[in-house]
Amino acid sequence: MKVLLRRDQRQGVLGKVIFTLEVRAELSPEEKSAIDKYKLADTVLYEKNTMVDPGSGLLGLASRVAFKAMNMSLSVKDLAYGKKLECKDIVEMLAVEDQVREAAKTFAAVLNAARHFGGEVVVDLAA
Repeated sequence: MKVLLRRDQRQGVLGKVIFTLEVRAELSPEEKSAIDKYKLADTVLYEKNTMVDPGSGLLGLASRVAFKAMNMSLSVKDLAYGKKLECKDIVEMLAVEDQVREAAKTFAAVLNAARHFGGEVVVDLAA
């Protein structure tokens, strides 16, 4: 798996600069097959914030919808098809980029483990 990261910027409505990070993975057919086989497409790899109390009833539903619309997240499906993440400044963009890289490394390890089910892996602990 290779992860492609593209940094960009654009002018917002009020003239403020909005920084964007486009993220997409190049997946082999074997990796795509593992994603389908283990139903990993909706697995969240990165989420900026988490909702502590989702609430209940109509008000809870409204708050969950608003939270989802305003929150930044990246799933396996997003990684496979590409997603643009918008950040308020360069510092946030670089922090998101680092976290996405780490999440992608972990996911690559998951895909690697998925390929080895039914076989053995030798781990040399003497090194």
